[in-house]
Amino acid sequence: MSNPWSPDPVPPLDPGAAPSAPPYAYQPAPPYGAPPVGPGVPPAAGQPQLPPPSNRAKAGRRGPWFFVLGLFAVLGLIAAGFGLGKVVSDDGGDTAASSSPVPTSDVSQSRPADPAPIEGTGTEPIADVAAAVAPTVVQIETDTGLGSGFVYDEEGLILTAAHVVGGSTGVNVRLADGTLLEGEVLGADDGTDVAVIKVDPSQADLQVAALATGVPIQVGQTAVAVGSPFGLDQTVTAGIVSAVDRSFPTSAGVLNVIQPDAPINSGNSGGALADRQGRIIGINDAILTDGQSTGNVGVGFAIPIDIAKAVADKIVAGQPTSAGFLGVEGADATGTRAGAAITSV
Repeated sequence: MSNPWSPDPVPPLDPGAAPSAPPYAYQPAPPYGAPPVGPGVPPAAGQPQLPPPSNRAKAGRRGPWFFVLGLFAVLGLIAAGFGLGKVVSDDGGDTAASSSPVPTSDVSQSRPADPAPIEGTGTEPIADVAAAVAPTVVQIETDTGLGSGFVYDEEGLILTAAHVVGGSTGVNVRLADGTLLEGEVLGADDGTDVAVIKVDPSQADLQVAALATGVPIQVGQTAVAVGSPFGLDQTVTAGIVSAVDRSFPTSAGVLNVIQPDAPINSGNSGGALADRQGRIIGINDAILTDGQSTGNVGVGFAIPIDIAKAVADKIVAGQPTSAGFLGVEGADATGTRAGAAITSV
């Protein structure tokens, strides 16, 4: 089953024609050089090419409800089996069986944030962030394409997106200085799209990223993305955090993600999203498309570092990362309080 997450790996060299789709959809940026995922992906030949300019369908301007319905219809096509239920609201509206959100109970136990590499008060803050973060970002190369990742532990541990490694057990890791190392995939969790790769730290001078675990993320704060879009390693783009706690459907339920507007394209998946102090706040993972192209339209999604680190710790420890699923049925609440009444479990 294709992963509905990627904004990274590169488009495949010989993909088939993609099915038509509604105007908007969550589009995993497929690894560079890997088969594209999702609707509206044009065939590629020879070298991967930049996607054509976006051409919004008129339906994309029919209002928010049409947008939402169209979006979820597409999700049903590209992520069959998600089984997303209608989200129970607290406004007294209709209720139905609901998918459980991806648990983040372990997130609160994340270690304190690493010391900030920079103060973030320089005259060229983006350049300062790039100088601090880029050396920690690596390019992940598989048999089907390439994506990004970053070193987060001096023992040679690398965080990336699960859809970047796919089903691979071994990958090539290219460091910022060009050094090529063999990497072992320790594990991957499709529900959160997090994967961990290990390289031999004695084989190179690894630069370790500082993680902003436990640090609140604010709407409007600086967001700097570093990765390998279209195979162009060490590419830096910048913007702001447009939204936080954005609900994102996954194979395990619903995950709350960061929405940055820093350009993210194929090959960026798994790469670093950093704050003004050069700390990693998330893993670049997906983009929203208009159904006509897979290029960036200013709406990207990143896995919060607190969630990614909690999952990575379990992978490294050899513990299961999947959580139990609790299905419930509800009805309209009665009395003076709005919400939903649980009728069965």
